[in-house]
Amino acid sequence: MKINQIQVRVRYAETDQMGVVYHGNYAQFFEMGRVEWLRKLGVSYREMEENGVMLPVVSLTMNYKKPARYDDLLTITTIFKSQTSVRIEFDYEIHNEQGVLLTTGTSVLVFVDMKSGRPTAPPEYITEKLALL
Repeated sequence: MKINQIQVRVRYAETDQMGVVYHGNYAQFFEMGRVEWLRKLGVSYREMEENGVMLPVVSLTMNYKKPARYDDLLTITTIFKSQTSVRIEFDYEIHNEQGVLLTTGTSVLVFVDMKSGRPTAPPEYITEKLALL
């Protein structure tokens, strides 16, 4: 499963006075997609953190093509791009109900040991799951 999709309805609180989704909220949409991608893989952030590993974002890029608006039903597509010894990278696409591409993005995350604060290899159970992709 390299690709996962979720749907989210834009809430009023996520928009500006023009009814357009505030640009900072796209990072949250990407996070929602990434968390659900990992969950479908059988990995939860909670479990990782309980095992002393966190997964912070170290790079995030977005390309806004068209605005998302209040009450739009968005499809957030999360695409596993690559994984190295300590990094994992995802691409994202957000479409509206009409299938129009609104936003694309990429994020890079690093597995970090919570005690030392240093990059670390992902836990073995995650490496095994990623190897099957």
